[in-house]
Amino acid sequence: MTKSLVNQSEISPNGNCKVQKNMQINNYLYSFIYHDTERDLCKLESKYVFEEEEKNRRLLSEIKIEPSSSAFIKNRIDIISFSKDYNVLIDEIKEECICVEGFKVEYLVFDGDKTEYAERLDKLKDVGYSIEGNPDYYDPTINYALCFFKGIWYFGVLIKNKFAWYKHKQKPCSYSNSININIAKALVNIASKGNRDKTLIDACCGVGTIMLEACFAGNDIEGCDINWKVCVDARKNLLHFNYTANIYSSDIKDIRKRYDAAIIDLPYNLLSRASEKDVLHIIESTGEITETLVIVSTSDITNLISEAGFGISDYCSVSKRGKRKFARKIWVCEKN
Repeated sequence: MTKSLVNQSEISPNGNCKVQKNMQINNYLYSFIYHDTERDLCKLESKYVFEEEEKNRRLLSEIKIEPSSSAFIKNRIDIISFSKDYNVLIDEIKEECICVEGFKVEYLVFDGDKTEYAERLDKLKDVGYSIEGNPDYYDPTINYALCFFKGIWYFGVLIKNKFAWYKHKQKPCSYSNSININIAKALVNIASKGNRDKTLIDACCGVGTIMLEACFAGNDIEGCDINWKVCVDARKNLLHFNYTANIYSSDIKDIRKRYDAAIIDLPYNLLSRASEKDVLHIIESTGEITETLVIVSTSDITNLISEAGFGISDYCSVSKRGKRKFARKIWVCEKN
């Protein structure tokens, strides 16, 4: 049972108002993890997935997102009970009559929590004794979490990001100028707004770095690249992880299918350079098959975005760790 931040009356069987009870609006409490160089990217992703930016690596939301779909979501608590009064929280946990074998309860320390370590252990015991069943600390069947956040005690099921997508770092084909996994995952989430039903196209897919993350998360994505050799490598990468998605060895102008959004990681470096004319062509051609673009470039192309008939909704820059002079610029664009 979830509870709410808004007071509502609980109605007894005879139709009379029985007692005032809280019903939970924000059912999920998220924790985020990121390097300072990726803070703005995390906030941009959060804005499009949760419709609000995370603050200080925490976010309460009514929107349910799988932690593994993002590089920045460390874990999610599916809130079962909450209260300003710790003893009330324990009573509510007991009322839930939770019966499960092999459970584990973890205490998550958030900013503002002054609870000492010994007291945290005592509170974990309180919660453990309120659950019917034997715990398993090493190979639990389910994880629960207890935390104190902004003056309120929370208890719920803990869903962790197991970072299984790290396996993509071992893809058989890779180029030195490919974007990193964290950025790739964020681009997918920004373009899709966390909606797996939205259709996406990676307009300059290269070896499929973005496509791998989209496929892992269950997004509907297709790829396109004018270089047939990298298309072959992209297909090898998808096949290596048993993913299925269409990759077109084609100029983007020849694609006729429409999509909800497109991701464009523009070519750069000596291996894959693009002139301003090429960039304008890519943006204009992609604009023929979608109204929404998420564009990545290492140079400022705001004038070309405008010339192609798009307005900029959001922007952020992601520098490379240890190389502040090198940064990828990310624009979220809508057709004017």
